[in-house]
Formats: sequence, structure tokens, C-alpha cells
Amino acid sequence: MPAVGIASGGDGKEYPGKLTSYVLVTCIIAAMGGLIFGYDIGISGGVTSMDSFLMKFFPSVYRKKELDKTTNQYCQYDSQTLTMFTSSLYLAALMASIVAATVTRKFGRKWSMLFGGLLFCAGAIINAAAKTVWMLILGRIFLGFGIGFSNQSVPLYLSEMAPSKFRGALNIGFQLSITIGILAANLLNYFFAKIKGGWGWRLSLGGAIVPALIITFGSLVLPDTPNSMIERGQTEEAKTQLRRIRGVDDISEEFNDLVVASDESKKIEDPWRNLLQRKYRPQLCMAILIPFFQQLTGINVIMFYAPVLFDTIGFGSDASLISAVITGTVNVAATCVSMYGVDKWGRRKLFLEGGTQMLICQIVVAICIGAKFGLKGDADNLPKWYAIVVVIFICTYVAGFAWSWGPLGWLVPSEIFPLEIRSAAQSVNVSVNMIFTFIVAQVFLTMLCHLKFGLFLFFAFFVCVMSVFVYFFLPETKGIPIEEMSRVWKQHWYWKRFVTDEDYPNDGYEMSKPTTVKTV
Repeated sequence: MPAVGIASGGDGKEYPGKLTSYVLVTCIIAAMGGLIFGYDIGISGGVTSMDSFLMKFFPSVYRKKELDKTTNQYCQYDSQTLTMFTSSLYLAALMASIVAATVTRKFGRKWSMLFGGLLFCAGAIINAAAKTVWMLILGRIFLGFGIGFSNQSVPLYLSEMAPSKFRGALNIGFQLSITIGILAANLLNYFFAKIKGGWGWRLSLGGAIVPALIITFGSLVLPDTPNSMIERGQTEEAKTQLRRIRGVDDISEEFNDLVVASDESKKIEDPWRNLLQRKYRPQLCMAILIPFFQQLTGINVIMFYAPVLFDTIGFGSDASLISAVITGTVNVAATCVSMYGVDKWGRRKLFLEGGTQMLICQIVVAICIGAKFGLKGDADNLPKWYAIVVVIFICTYVAGFAWSWGPLGWLVPSEIFPLEIRSAAQSVNVSVNMIFTFIVAQVFLTMLCHLKFGLFLFFAFFVCVMSVFVYFFLPETKGIPIEEMSRVWKQHWYWKRFVTDEDYPNDGYEMSKPTTVKTV
């Protein structure tokens, strides 16, 4: 039996090619699709803490937060209407990702990005002009539609455009954009909240139009991927495009493999039903479990406590800004570490190291918070040095997430699907991500109110489970061409029982031996 969980790609096929400036620029532009997701994550948490916003749309929450000083700190934001405002986006993204699978396959990845940008623009305008709660939720639904389209198409685009040995770093550009969007949104929230007259929240919500326009106009200038072109019958254009993005003339082997993959995919009439075939069981499990685990890492509960702890250290009214700057900077920097190391160290090492780091930090923070906040959520007597220690562990936790489950939760699913099920499987990945993001967003504040500091231990348990899962069941995908990814399952100690020689002949390669296609 081979080493547990490992299927190395070191002895696989390597296509000629290099990282061209053309590919680098197109991947940077495409990765900016993550800005809309990141901006929304950062902005929604910020506006829901603005008094003027709460007084206008959620007065009961405002009274509980500001006027009822007897309210347990753990429970002051516990409102199902408020959480519906936040989490309605994720239900919309779930529905949109299903439609986006068809759009991505039939019209190409770039058009799915374009639709995502336009829908996000519409949502930003509606939210900025909102007069009632229903307008807010309608705007959030449009934002969700935009995120569903962009999150479905951008990771696929990046994985298909990038050379295999640089695929990890370029794909993580999507997560880097998410972290930059979060940091920018938090900074803007801080300054907009200080605007006299209490209308700064409109600027925060309306500001979402900026990242939306970036991906909208960016998608218009992006080329489509050779994989998508071949899938839609544009064979000669795909050959020219592949030669350009690889920067070499000898692209016949990779081109032949793409053509074979496309021919196989065209035999599939219903990719959704095809996903249920036994030979796709490994990919389907990963498409479901990786986004499921990503949402149960506990990043939400960690970020919730950051402003409170920074306030205790002595930053006072600037606690939210300092919290955003420090944790946001750690988030961005650690994502850059992941970009550097993912194609050097591999996906598994980052998953396992990050999981261990998050587990230790969550246990320590739970003990510290529980000892000082107690069951009443009273932080008045928290010593400054004590808060500093907790903040250090929070930043260490954020770093662990940002170079493991944060970026790899998007990278790994986007690179493991064969072409015939790629759009449908990526839709499953996004849908599961949005379902559990919705569930966590909907129940997080209620769980915090009831479990209190025990919520850290709840998520720590799942971090332990997901790390064990990665160790035993996730093969290494570093450096393997995306159209040959199926061989890692045939070499894996567990998944090989679902994949037969008839499914993937030629020693586990998804592609058949290339036929002779003369490169012009």
C-alpha cells in the first residue's frame, strides 16, 4: 500500500510551455473576480455594526446593542432578520451557480464572469438606494447572483489558463483578491461610519459597484480558455490561443489531449447525471466535502472577537479599524505565502500545517476567552497583556487559514474535474460552499449566544476532522496537468477501488495516447 493519502504527480507528463506575460496579465485580471466576493464579506459585517444603519432597518437590534446594557455581549446581535439580510446573498449565489454551470459550458468562462459583474452592479445600486428592508434583501439577492456566476467561472478559468507547474499560484490569485476586497471594505467602513448625517452606510453598500465594474470590463478584454474554445467547436482558434498562452510552438501534445477530452465530454448528454457515475465518486466527494469543511473552520467566530480584543488593548474607538488593518494585513500576507509555496510544497502540506495551526489557536483562544469573558460575556476586567496574547493567537489562526483552507478550498476543487463534468462539478462545489456559508451565517449569532466561548471548541472539532480527512483521503495534485488529473485517483490507496483500468486506460491517465495532429 502506498503512503497514506499520497499520490504524487512527479512522474507525470509535462507539456512544453512557460509562464508568459500574456498569461500572467490575463490571470491577474480574471482573479479580480474575487474582489466582489471579498468586498461583500467585509462590507456586510461593517454596515451591520453602524448605528445609523441599525436604527433605520433593524431598530430592535440597535436597542439591544446600545440601550439595553443588561444584554449579554454574546447575544447582542442575535436577530434572525439581521442574519437573513446577510445570508440571503448565499441562497441567491447557490441558485445562480446552477444556472452558471450551463452558461459557462455553452458560452465560455468569460461570459459567465461578465454576467456576474453586471448582476453585482445591479445589487450594489439597489442596496445604495435602499429605503426598506425588502430593498436591502433584493439588492443582496442580485449581489448573490453575481457572486454565484463569478465564483463558478473564475477558478475554472484560472486553472485552465495556467501552466500546470504554476497553476496553484495563479489560481490562488482569486483568494488573494478576496482578502484584498475584505481589507478594502473594512477600511472604507471605518471612514464611512464617521460621516456626519448617518448616511455613510450607503457609500459602503454602493461602493460594491467598483469591484463589479472591474470584473465587468475585465471580462470583456479577457480571452477565453483553449479548453472552452475546443468544447464549443472553435478548434483552430483554440490551437492559436494555446500556442500564445504557452509561449512555444510545440503544443501538439497538449492540444491533442484537450481535443480528446472535449470529444469525450461531448458524449455526455447530461453532465449532472454523469456526476453520479462510480468513476467520478472521488471528485464528487471532494466537490462536496472541501467547501463543507472550509465553512466550518471557524473563521467567522475568530473575526467576531477581534474588534473587542483590540478595544481592550487600548485602541478605543479605533478598535474596528486597527482590527481590520492587522487581521486583514495578516490575511493578505499569508495568502501571498500560499501563492509562493503551493507549487513548491504541495497542497497537502499546506492543508495539514494550516489545520494544525488553526486547531491549536482555537483551543488556546477558547480557554482564554472562557476564563476572562465567562458566561456573561463581560470583558471589562480583561488585562491588556492578556488581550495582546489572545490577539497574537487570533492573528496566527488567521494566517493558518489564509495559507491553507482559505485559498485551497477554491483551488483544489477547480483543478480535479475532467472536462466532461467540469462545469457541473464546479457548480456543485460553489453550491455546497454557499449552502453552508448560508447556514453558518444564519445560525452563527444564535450559536454564539448559546454556546458562548464553547463555539471555538465546536469549530476546533471540525478542524480536527477535516485535517484527518485530508491526511487519509486527499491525494497530492501539485504539478499534474489538469487534463490528466484523473490518474491521482487510480494511484490512491482508497479511491482506486472506484476507478478501473477501463475508466482511465494508459496507466491511469485520463487522456488516451495522442493522435497525430500536425501543428501549423
